[in-house]
Amino acid sequence: MVCHLFVLARAEDFEEMTRSGELPAKYPYTRGIYPDMYRSRLWTMRQYAGFGTAEESNRRYRYLLSQGITGLSVAFDLPTQMGMDSDHPLAAGEVGRVGVAICSLADMRTLFDGIRLADVTTSMTINSTAAILLSLYVLVAKEQGANLRKISGTIQNDILKEYIARGTYIYPPRPAMRIITDLFAWAARELPEWNTISISGYHIREAGSTAVQEVAFTLANAIAYIEAAIAAGLEVDTFAPRISFFFNSHNGFLEEIAKFRAARRLYARIMNERFGASSPRSLMMRFHVQTAGSSLTAQQPDVNVVRTSMQALAAVLGGAQSLHTNGKDEALGLPTEESARLALRTQQIVAHESGVTNVADPLGGSYYIEQLTDEIERGAEEYIQRIDALGGTLTAIEKHYIQNEVQNAAYTYQQSVERGETVVVGVNRFTQEAKEPPAVFRLDPELERRQVARLRDVRASRSASTVGERLHSLQQAAEGTDNLIPHILSCAEAYATVGEISDKLRAVFGEYRED
Repeated sequence: MVCHLFVLARAEDFEEMTRSGELPAKYPYTRGIYPDMYRSRLWTMRQYAGFGTAEESNRRYRYLLSQGITGLSVAFDLPTQMGMDSDHPLAAGEVGRVGVAICSLADMRTLFDGIRLADVTTSMTINSTAAILLSLYVLVAKEQGANLRKISGTIQNDILKEYIARGTYIYPPRPAMRIITDLFAWAARELPEWNTISISGYHIREAGSTAVQEVAFTLANAIAYIEAAIAAGLEVDTFAPRISFFFNSHNGFLEEIAKFRAARRLYARIMNERFGASSPRSLMMRFHVQTAGSSLTAQQPDVNVVRTSMQALAAVLGGAQSLHTNGKDEALGLPTEESARLALRTQQIVAHESGVTNVADPLGGSYYIEQLTDEIERGAEEYIQRIDALGGTLTAIEKHYIQNEVQNAAYTYQQSVERGETVVVGVNRFTQEAKEPPAVFRLDPELERRQVARLRDVRASRSASTVGERLHSLQQAAEGTDNLIPHILSCAEAYATVGEISDKLRAVFGEYRED
């Protein structure tokens, strides 16, 4: 077994790293945030999953836990993401399609039936309705008898990247930021082990950004969240230790490794120099990685296993704290149980058979990796300076600067593919005729009908007067300056639905419409 901490090209490289503090677990954390990295603890192996009803998704979670995942990762359907109940007219045909449908406390209870929330970490990919879904999760944890000060996990809660890259926003940016800072403040008191935001570069990269843009715009968003929290009266070291990040691992193997290292270093410097954070935990960038969904091809889907394996290895060599590997069939539909298992096995082979976990920062000292790390950091810094000059991230989003930069990068890349300058195996080179269509996951259309029926049963069995009173109190709080989270919790506890709570906030904050 390899026993040294990292592989170096020359002895003088080690001397230079020691002089500059460039060691694992030392500021600015280029080489990792823990001294031994995976030698002492592997990354959390998550598999992003959720479809149909809470009951169906619960079965998939139990299966994945039996196969060795070490953390849950919940995908929600579009109506849930947009603050619409399953019987909303606009939800028709979308219920349970790209994630699980959650309308009320009853659904959340079913989703985690038989899974002790005190014993697992859970990541929830939800943004506009993040405060509502976290409230439902907290209520289930309380019902199970869990100590809320000990439960751990992550809520994505990153609304700014929705305006940049995804579009599942509800409210205008500024009131949406209020909900996020309210959640920061509440969770610092009530959920000290919970990551209250996962600032996402993943979706920015999926929308077509470059690696440099992914780092730059993610950290620009982080700056905006931190500034908003400080403006709301929070001390940086009270909430910064629970900030986490979510990055993409794309096809440029060495570039991706350098990207993770550059992001970690740049974040540490921003927190130290710009915000004066003093706690080491405030300076450490902890991040989840998902392999690149946009790199998967419907043509020759088995080849996606190779792509995903390289991307997963890059994430590990870059020092990720948790990882999701995509299923080979995700360009065609939701992953089958077989492909989800194979994706998990990919992580397990990297962890237990490759040997790369025996070394912290295995590529540290590589001339090319160090040069790429420096270049990506410089490029990201230049973007952040431009955004600052525009007046900050919110203004840059409102002026469409960030969106235009991502769109231009996506267009340039697509043109390169169409000209054949960028090779995509199976698409513009090395193609072959498909002999027969691959097996794909099929969602039972009856699931939507059953979900709507259960929702109506919940409405019929609850106290309508209690729900009405608590929703009214929420609206009054939104019109004032009270922290919204206790009011959202109170509504959720009375079985107010995700759509009803969202509608009360819509009535006060309005809805965002892109120009």
